[in-house]
Formats: sequence, C-alpha cells, structure tokens
Amino acid sequence: MAAPPRKEVRPPLPRGPFLVVGLARSGQAAARMLARRGYQVRAVDSGHPEGAAGLKGAGVEVFLDTDGLAQLEGTHTVVKSPGVPREAAVIAAALEREIEVVGEMELAWRALPNRFIGVTGTNGKTTTVELLGHLYRSAGEPVTLAGNVGTALAGLLDEVDPEVTVVCECSSFQLEDTVAFAPECAVFLNLAPDHLDRHGDLTHYLAAKLRIFANQGNDDVAIYNADDPAVAGTDLGGCARRIAFCVGASPECEVALAEGTIFYDGEPLLPASELGLFGEHNVSNAMAAAAAALAMGINRDAVREGLRSFAGLPHRLEPVAEIDGVRFVNDSKATNVSSAAVGIRAFESGVHAILGGSEKDSSFDPLIEPLVERARACYLIGATTERMARELASVVAAGVELHRCADLEDAVRRAAKAAAPGEVVLLSPACASFDAFKNFEARGDRFREVVGELAR
Repeated sequence: MAAPPRKEVRPPLPRGPFLVVGLARSGQAAARMLARRGYQVRAVDSGHPEGAAGLKGAGVEVFLDTDGLAQLEGTHTVVKSPGVPREAAVIAAALEREIEVVGEMELAWRALPNRFIGVTGTNGKTTTVELLGHLYRSAGEPVTLAGNVGTALAGLLDEVDPEVTVVCECSSFQLEDTVAFAPECAVFLNLAPDHLDRHGDLTHYLAAKLRIFANQGNDDVAIYNADDPAVAGTDLGGCARRIAFCVGASPECEVALAEGTIFYDGEPLLPASELGLFGEHNVSNAMAAAAAALAMGINRDAVREGLRSFAGLPHRLEPVAEIDGVRFVNDSKATNVSSAAVGIRAFESGVHAILGGSEKDSSFDPLIEPLVERARACYLIGATTERMARELASVVAAGVELHRCADLEDAVRRAAKAAAPGEVVLLSPACASFDAFKNFEARGDRFREVVGELAR
C-alpha cells in the first residue's frame, strides 16, 4: 500500500503578540521558537523553572512568580504548556476574552514541514515511539523523536532536515490543546483510567486522546487497538484510512497475533517469541509500531529485523540483576494501575510486588486479580500505603502477603529476603513518585542502587 504523502501546506502560525504560559521544557522551546521568528513574546510562570530566566537573552520578556493575568493585556495568542490546566486563571481569562489559546505541539507542528507519526495511549507510548525510531534507523531512514520522550517539538525547528520523519509522543495534555494537528500517521495504543484529576472522567480523557485522529484527511493513516474496549463502537473521528491491530485472527485487523505469530496484511511478519521486548503488552506495542512503520513505507525486512533487535527502555520491565536465582526488575514507569497490572502479569508466578507512591486518585481494585494470579507478596510504600492496604486487603485471603514498608530501600530488602530462587522482585508502583522522588526515573535509579548494594 502507498505511504501517506507529506502535507505540503499547513495552517499558518497564529498572530502575535504571544503570551507563553508555563515555562517548563515545552514552554521554553515555544518561546524561543517564536522569538527567533521576530514575534513579540512574553512568558509567565507561577514558579521559577530551571532555565526560564535565560529566555531574557533570547528576546523574551519573562515574568516569574505570577499568575499571568496582568500580562494578558495586549496578547493576541496564548501558547499553553501541557502542564498548565485549562482551569488556570490566565487560561480561563483568555478564553473568556476570546483570545486564541493553542498548545506548544500545535504551534510547532504548524511550523515544521516534516512528515509526522503521532503516538498516544495511556500505556506504552514511549516504548512504541522509541521502537518506531529503531525501525526507521534499521531501515536506514532519517528519523527524530520528540514530544513527551524528551525533546520538545518546538525545539526541532531549524534543527532537522525537512526529509526527516518526526515520531512524536502525544500526551492527553498536549492533544487537548490541538486545533488543526493532523499527523500523516496517528497511533492509538490503549486507554485506562489515568490523569482523571486533570480530565475529570474517562469520557473527557478519551476525547482528549482521540484528538490525534480528529483532523486527519483521506490520505492519512489511523492505527488503533481493536481489542481495547474504549474504542469499541466509538467514532474515532477524522477521515483517515483505518488500520486495526489485535490478538487473534480477525478480518478487521491488518495486524494480528495468531498462533504465536504477528501477521501483517495476512502474511506472517515475525514469531512473537523472537521479539526483543519482554511481556505480552509489548507484543501489542510491537504490532502498533510495525503497523505504523509499514504504513509509512518502511521495508518489511527492516521492520522484522528491527523488532528482533530492539531490547526496550530503562524503567519499563527493565531486568536489573539476578541474585541467588531471584530476578530484580525495574518497572518504575508503571505510574498508573493498569500499567502495574500489566507488569505483574508479565511473570507467571512468584512475584514480590513493590507498590505505592503519591496519589493519583485511582482505585487500586484492578490490581487484585493480577496479584492473586501471580504474586506471593506486596510491599507497600509511600503516601498511598494505607489506602492500598485497605483496597487490596482481599488478596490476603488468597495467600498474598501485605507488608507496610518504611521506604523503597526497606521494601527492596524485605522482598529480597523473602523471595526464593525462580521468583521476581518487581518495582511496579501503580503510582506517581512525587511523594519521595523527583520523577519515576529517580525512583527506578534508586531501585537499581539498592539492588546493586544487595549484590555486593
């Protein structure tokens, strides 16, 4: 099948003067991008993000420790960073005054001439984006990764050749601020309760995710998970050609896992056992990435070899060590309940699960079934300890022990002492890390350090 053509014409940038609200990574990149193009740019933040003051040298007026309301006067367009909620006073005031509000991703997409693959979903986005980058590189095709994976999209302007394909990780926070964003290829991986403190309910969360398809045209490609109940009977929106992936032979799915083999368009692509990734959930990620790469014109042989050689990412079911027959696995990126359930189910049995962290107001009930099926014990840490202990109390009757631990180090040491050869000590917290760590990476790094101390 023919790959979708690159969009040669995109909507123009909005009119200035601009007010950039929120000066973390993406806000700073947007402010610099606009200033380089000669626009009048003011930028505000309620705190003091690292690097924000340096924008003054780039020709940006910077206002810190402010809600931004005073700076709204004279603004034609507000550029909202993804971390800023629409309920923030300055955003609400802008909307009330009918001032245009756009997100950094929308802004950068309009300015970049490159072909785009956008990837969204609750879980697996970063792995799938990195895998797509690997598939392109395996084929010798130019590619760059951006969005939630580290490089702000606006930071690519004037830095990448127009012939480079951009693979962009698209969060719900970014997508809710899109207006015309229409990647040539859009991928929807899955949906599970997450960020409900921001979106309010699952319906609004899904609506934000589906913005990735909303503006696609007939020449574009929309890839979705036909097994996900969230999209069953749902209008995906847009006009793109649909490509479904699923488990089991189905005439609806161009990409399918049947009898242990991944098929594409009815032809075998690769036995799932040959994937470099670990865990059943990563088979779905691999199908999604393969569908996107093949739809964008990447050679089938290169896709096959790339799927074999990609070994995964840190903090995502990352093997850390084996000590006296006990495996230690870092899944610190499992910051929500559905991701942790997937992590627990990645092992047949004998799981010593380290759970807990800062609150995200999600029920822990979905952890009960995988824990009863696969776990020997749970080691609870962080601000959610007592709520987890209450909501998971029923697993004790099934023989799963619950232990309240002082901190991550205490949990690792107690789990290591209890685990028998052939069992697994798994950090898969089901929570964010902000009660004790700067981010999930810092939490995973500390897990590695403690395991390293055990091995000495």
